[in-house]
Amino acid sequence: MKSQIVYIVLLGVAFMAQSSLALKEEDCEVCVKTVRKFAETLNDATKKDFKLIEAEFKKFCKQQKNKEQRLCYYLGGLEESATGILNELTKPLSWSMPAEKVCEKLKKMDAQICDLRYEKQIDLNAVDLKKLKVRDLKKILNDWDESCEGCLEKTDFIKRIEELKPKYVRSEL
Repeated sequence: MKSQIVYIVLLGVAFMAQSSLALKEEDCEVCVKTVRKFAETLNDATKKDFKLIEAEFKKFCKQQKNKEQRLCYYLGGLEESATGILNELTKPLSWSMPAEKVCEKLKKMDAQICDLRYEKQIDLNAVDLKKLKVRDLKKILNDWDESCEGCLEKTDFIKRIEELKPKYVRSEL
């Protein structure tokens, strides 16, 4: 009796651990959003044949830019892709597997797929610049095509951003 209870408890713990390990959208945001977006473009006839899905994905990839294009490259959806694990995408999609599960499988094949992240947009009207990292401050200046000559300290970067803020940031009234 006691061994049965221990077995049930261990089974419950294993189940809870497995469900907490399930991939969440924010863990692999570019993959999940791109796979979802692609799957929505497929018609019912195409969804059932993984070879048709593969052809459609290659067409889809030709129109992608930035992070989505990088994902296509990793999967083998671009002509210049060095390798390809496209079957790991197309077959599960033909089985109507959800995007999160597809990306979870892809992550096991190539971890860099889930390393792709969208850049967070910084609201300069609401953010406290002192709380940002220097690399974020440099990125703000870089996005504005501005430099910070002689900037050595974080305060130097903050001062430069504050000087340029009226030129680049519109404040709402």
